Parts: sequence; C-alpha cells; structure tokens
Amino acid sequence: MKKHSTLLASLILACTLQATEYHVSESGSDKTGGSQAQPLRTISKAADMAQAGDVTTNHQGVSRERINLPPREAASQPNILWLVSEDNSPFWVSCYGSPNAKTPYIDQLAAEGFRYTHCYDNSAVCAPTRNTWLTGLHCISTGNQPMRSGYALPAEVYNQTYIDQLLAAGYNVSAKYKQDYNFSGRDGETLRGNLSKDWGQLPSDQPFFIVRNYAESHESRAFPKETRVRADPAAMVLHPYHPDLPGIRQSYARYTDSIASLDKRIGENIDWLKKTGRYEDTIIIYCSDHGGVLPRSKRFLYNSGTHCPLIIRIPEKFKHLWPAEKPGSTVDRLVSFVDMPKTWLSLAGAEIPSTYQGTIFLGEHTEPEPKHHFAYRGRADECLDMARAIRDKSHTYIKNYYPYIPNGQKLNYLWRIQATQVWEQHFLEGKTTPIQSQFFLPRPPYQFFDDVADYDNIQNLIDRPEHQEKITSLQQALRQQQLEFYDSGLLPEDMRNRRAAEHQITLYELVRNPRLYPLEAYLDAADLALSRVPENLPTFLKNLSDPDEGLRWWAINGLKNLGPYAKSAQKEILQAAEHDSAQEVRLLAAWILYDFGETAVFENVIADIQKVGIQSVSHYETTVKQVAR
Repeated sequence: MKKHSTLLASLILACTLQATEYHVSESGSDKTGGSQAQPLRTISKAADMAQAGDVTTNHQGVSRERINLPPREAASQPNILWLVSEDNSPFWVSCYGSPNAKTPYIDQLAAEGFRYTHCYDNSAVCAPTRNTWLTGLHCISTGNQPMRSGYALPAEVYNQTYIDQLLAAGYNVSAKYKQDYNFSGRDGETLRGNLSKDWGQLPSDQPFFIVRNYAESHESRAFPKETRVRADPAAMVLHPYHPDLPGIRQSYARYTDSIASLDKRIGENIDWLKKTGRYEDTIIIYCSDHGGVLPRSKRFLYNSGTHCPLIIRIPEKFKHLWPAEKPGSTVDRLVSFVDMPKTWLSLAGAEIPSTYQGTIFLGEHTEPEPKHHFAYRGRADECLDMARAIRDKSHTYIKNYYPYIPNGQKLNYLWRIQATQVWEQHFLEGKTTPIQSQFFLPRPPYQFFDDVADYDNIQNLIDRPEHQEKITSLQQALRQQQLEFYDSGLLPEDMRNRRAAEHQITLYELVRNPRLYPLEAYLDAADLALSRVPENLPTFLKNLSDPDEGLRWWAINGLKNLGPYAKSAQKEILQAAEHDSAQEVRLLAAWILYDFGETAVFENVIADIQKVGIQSVSHYETTVKQVAR
C-alpha cells in the first residue's frame, strides 16, 4: 500500500523529543491509538493527538476533510506577503531562464527562497483565477469560468473566502489592490480586509496577510505607445509560433520593458520589509495570475498560458515549513492555483472550510502531491470557446470541445497588441509557416504534447502509437476531474443560466443536482460529438429531438464536426435552425447550413433571432464573426 508522510506540529523546541508516528486509513477507527496495526480513520483526529515533531502517515483512500488546526500564539503565526504580477509566464522571469527579461529582485527571492518549477493556473485568465483563489473552488465548479461572468454563489461559499478565514484567525488583512473576483452576491468592500494602511510600520501584536497586485506586466503594457522601447527588438528571442516580423519584435521589446518595471515594484516590497524590520518574520510569496502575455498565451491552455512562476521565501525562524533542505532550491512538486487558498490558510493556522477543493502543498500539514493538474477555458471576453486540459509533469492533453472555432478568433482586446495584428496579416497574405498558421485555423478535437521536448506545445502527438497508453490515462483522469469537480461547462453559458433561473437556484447548486444537470450523460454526448464518426449520424438525429436542450446541443455539435458527412441530414438540421427553442442550437445549425451553401437560410435565421431578441450574445457574435471569415 502506497503511503505518504506529513510532518505535524513541528516546532524547533521539540526537535530533541522522540517522535510518535500516527497512521490514518479509511478502514481505521478514531477510537484506536493510531498504530500501524490499529490506524485512525481521520486526519483531524491525528492532528488532535499529535505533539510537536510527531509524524502522521496517511494511507491511500483517506478522504478530503475539514482540518480544525489548533489555535496558535500570535508570535508563531507568520506574516505573509503575497505579491501577484499580472499576465506573465516564467518565460519573462530571468531565474526561470528568460532569454529576454532581467528580473534581479525576483531572482533575489528565488536565491533566498524556493522556486517551484511546476506551478500552473487552472483557468489561464485573470477574473476566473481570482474567483478560484477567493473561494478555494475550481471556478468551473461554481459556473464562473467565463470571463467577467459574475454569477451568484451560495452563502456557504461566499462567506468562507480565504479572507474571511484569515480574519477569523486573528490576522490583519489587506486585499484591496485588485479584486475582480468574478461573482456576485456579496459587496466587494467586505473583501478588502481590515488593514486600511498596509505600508509603513505595521502593528506587531497581530500577524498580517497582505496581497498586492501589480499591473506593470499586464497585457495592456504590450500595446503600442509613442514612447521608445528600452530593450533592443533585434535581440528578442521569439516563440517558434510567432513569425519574425518587426511588429512582433517591437511587442516583445515593449513587454520586456514592462517586466523591468514590475521587478522594481517587487524590490520596493523587499526594501519595505527590511526597513520596517519585518523581513525575517514574513513569508513572501511571488507568482503571476496566469501565463502570458503575447498572442497564444494568456487565455489558452498551453504552457504559455497556464505555467506560472511561483517563488516562496520562508525566513529561517520558520524553517520547519521549508519544502526543501535549504533556500535557493527548486521544488518540482505539481502545484495548481486551486491549492493556494487552502495552503495559505494552513500556513496561517486558520480553519480550512470543507468546501475547498485544493491540496495543501507547503508546511506542517502538507498533503500528498496530486498526479495531475486540471485546467479549463470558457468564454474569453466576447469570444466563445470551451476546452479542457489535464497534465502531469511531462505531458499535456487538451480536449477542444468546439474545434471548429480557431484559437485565433478575433478578440478585440488581444488585437490591440501590434504583434497580433501583424501576425494575422502575415497569415492572410499566405506567408506563415504551417506552425505559425495553426493559431488561425480550426483545431483538432484532441491535442497531446510532450512538455519536456516541446515546451511551446506546437507538435501534436495525439496519433503517435507510442503515446496511446499515456493518452488513455490522461483522458480517464480528465473525466474523473470533470466529475469530481462538477464541470459546469457541459451546457453553454446562457443555457445553464436559464435552467438555474427557472429553478431559482445558483449555478453551484444546479451542477450538483443530477436531475437538472446529468453531467455523465452530457460528457458521453460531448465525446460522441467529437468522435467525427459518420456511423454516429443516427444517434445525433435522435438526440436532436430530445427534450433536453443540452443533448440537442451536443447533437448539433456532432453534426457540425461531421462536415460533409452530415449533408444527408440537411432536412433535420434545417428544422433545428428554424424551430429549436434554444438559440445556441439554432445558430450552430444555421452555420452548418451556411457551410452547405445555404446562405439565405443562414441570413434568415440570424434575422429572426435579431427580431425575437438575442439570448446568447457570445454564441451569436462568434457565429456571425466566424461565418464572415
């Protein structure tokens, strides 16, 4: 039986004591003494029994549970400073090997702390990421994965944010710099913390937790400006999917300048802690909020969009929390952003709500390392999409649920970067290489990448025989994650909103009701739609008349993916385009008919939807935009 060990209640003063090992197993009992022969059943019972320096061994099968950590004296609670930069992947941090940027202050933190090599965002864009950080839940588990969706959460979720838990644990908290939490139901002013002044000398009788957000590295900093760039465009090292054009080099250089500005802000925080005498009693966490920032990074599930820098400096007085033997080390543990709120609460000795879905990756209560990282993409601003990814430390598997929509559909904000504009023009002129063209073309439904040999994720190995066992394993893991975390994306955004409103419940509650949201059936229907097997045509036609609009949605997707093989079903597709009660189904059916040359039918459907009122803006705008291409 595989075992995982976790250090519990380790204090320096207890290092000379004889350690007791407590065993936990789902077959055990909390009435036993916790020996290997008579294990305990719950981790919380082991935590109650453990003394300083004791060890608990958690055997496979132990379930996730709430851990009520014993109260700590203020002096033993570390101050925590969480520094978040916007939109930059490790490609822009020099201690991660950046070929373009120099980040001496961030590098200093890495030299004095611990640099994580496998940290990944779950959603590749800012507002859904902050939703996950705030709630401790995957945002697809609450329906808030679309960008700036802001859907309501039940009180059991929004009243147990990591900010609330820190305040309850006695922390002075400042979380006012960027909220963008992507949900409604609670006034954002109540989530700013209680520390109105978080610079200068802070009170010493209470620990502090401060999160500061820095926009110097934001995507907008790569927009063209009249000021000259300081970095040399000619010296820039480009990703292989970007053509070597002056406009692209200019965007790289301008963003390199912005990274230098970001690094100075990190240095200001280091200087502040040193001047106020808090440098050696404060844990400093630095990470970005997702990858980025040039086109084909932010918003996408490739390494460029999800891989993030994570550096944690832990002072000597808290060395019992170190994840490696000494500062300056790298840590190759797989870390997901959903792990962070649970881990920060654990470090602070705060209560961890039972709703939280991550794993503790650092400190006295470190949990077993997950085998996989789960990521997802939904609507990005005005652009419709749905993709899911699962990865381990060496490979990434991506499922593109709407493969007929290119990655490079025009997103207005992204197109304000000069690099995006000149890249698209180069493609339209037929000058891009096959790798550079992929961004603007329909995608394969499945992608599989060797992240070690192909960090840029440009060589899809999905059909290679030698990888089929790994691919199957990742496919199974992806489905398991979707089920475990109640993936809300198997109904289109506005469709699930209509269903939740009809039953007067939140999306969080909807996706946990199998009668209203039969997730397994939707996953099966989606897999069938992506198969592109003409023999499935009769099943698609049968489901196209199903009372459940979710099954009709995946049926029309299956017909879209069949391409010309669906032409024999033109009559049924026309019926759906003209009469289906769900506009999402009507729009995609009309798109199929347009592909078949039925331009007038498409235009009539669009006109009719405009007349009755558009119910799904992203589906409408994406359909019209893609057909116009």
